[in-house]
Amino acid sequence: MRRPNKFMDIFRVVAGNFLEMFDFMVYGYYASYIGETFFPSENPSAALLKSLAAFGAGFLMRPLGAFFLGAYTDRKGRRDGLLLTLSIMAVGTFLIAVTPAYGYIGALAPVIIVISRLMQGFSGGAELGGTSVYLAEISKPSNRGFYVSWQSASQQVSVIFASGIGVFLHSYYSLQFMSTIGWRIPFIIGCLIVPVVFYIRSTMLESEVFQRSSTRPQLHEVLRSLVKDYQLIILGMMMVGMTTGTFYLITAYMPTFGMHELHLSSFNSLFITACIGLSNFIWLPIMGSVSDKVGRKPLLLGATIVTVLTAFPLMAWLASAPSFAHLLIVGLWFSFLFGTYNGAMVVALAEIMPASVRATGFSLAYSLATAIFGGFTPFICTFLIEVARQHLQSGHAWLANSVPGLWLTFIAILSLIAVMTLYHNRSHLKYSHKSEF
Repeated sequence: MRRPNKFMDIFRVVAGNFLEMFDFMVYGYYASYIGETFFPSENPSAALLKSLAAFGAGFLMRPLGAFFLGAYTDRKGRRDGLLLTLSIMAVGTFLIAVTPAYGYIGALAPVIIVISRLMQGFSGGAELGGTSVYLAEISKPSNRGFYVSWQSASQQVSVIFASGIGVFLHSYYSLQFMSTIGWRIPFIIGCLIVPVVFYIRSTMLESEVFQRSSTRPQLHEVLRSLVKDYQLIILGMMMVGMTTGTFYLITAYMPTFGMHELHLSSFNSLFITACIGLSNFIWLPIMGSVSDKVGRKPLLLGATIVTVLTAFPLMAWLASAPSFAHLLIVGLWFSFLFGTYNGAMVVALAEIMPASVRATGFSLAYSLATAIFGGFTPFICTFLIEVARQHLQSGHAWLANSVPGLWLTFIAILSLIAVMTLYHNRSHLKYSHKSEF
């Protein structure tokens, strides 16, 4: 069947991707308030750590979602798989929006929140893979990088939208209102968006590449293929690490870092996050197109090397002189590196996966990276800052706030190793961006 409008094909699939990331961003932005509501503690840092641990726990479910929902997508089709992930995601969001506070239902409150995060993580494990694979399969070899970049670009719309709502709420409502009731408003908005997004996604046409494929692997066949290509999954996971670590550092963690560590206002921290989301949105399609022209490898190597060289020095500079302007500059620089790397990485990951298990393989590598390097980035950074603060002398205590730069450097080194290994062992990859699937 001929597709009359490629733009609408992209819009239909990324609409659900937007909602998935919106829910994750909102949780990250209001992690401190969620901690006070569901994980109360006499120590504010302890409550925040518990809230961030629940945030990270959802990512532990992503590999399971990637396997089971990814296999379902490879067997039943991209459209059916994406509708299922959206449905599960919506239930998790609804639970967070309506669950009573700890003061009303006691220990049941944090249990429900953790369950809701596990549901969101389970659905998210296949959402990104299904979206990326679908975009790769409806594109041409000459514009595949540009098409697939809209998977990540749609997430940046979520960042802008979520942080924009936060800026509005913090401008018109008191801190007390936001900490008790106001933080629920973005989750309620997400619930209201669900029916619209579900309808939009239900009008998707199935991928022609999938329709032409005669292979519909069963679950045991998917597992056998993944075990056979386990090295590819591990290297893919390491390659994705740079994307997930940077993204969650400069988006989900940025407002908490700005408010809790740098003592900037909620308004300023959320405004900077909105600017970063806009910057990401601009750079991702540009760099996706550049990767169609020059290949994936130059962008992947260049972005990781520059990140290794600049991550810690920039965070140390910010920590020594925290300000609105300095946080904005550092955030926008990391945004440029993220856009450069991710514009090439997502499509490269789709290209290296075996066709019969493309959705599952992509989802599993991506979700493992997100679980290890991405979702726990806010928790790891907060924990490392607390540990560093306890061991540094008073005159050098500011250095504790630069520790996230070391975490990002570590992730970038792992991704650099993975990129060099993949392109050395699979020399055909440098030509794959010009070939059909």
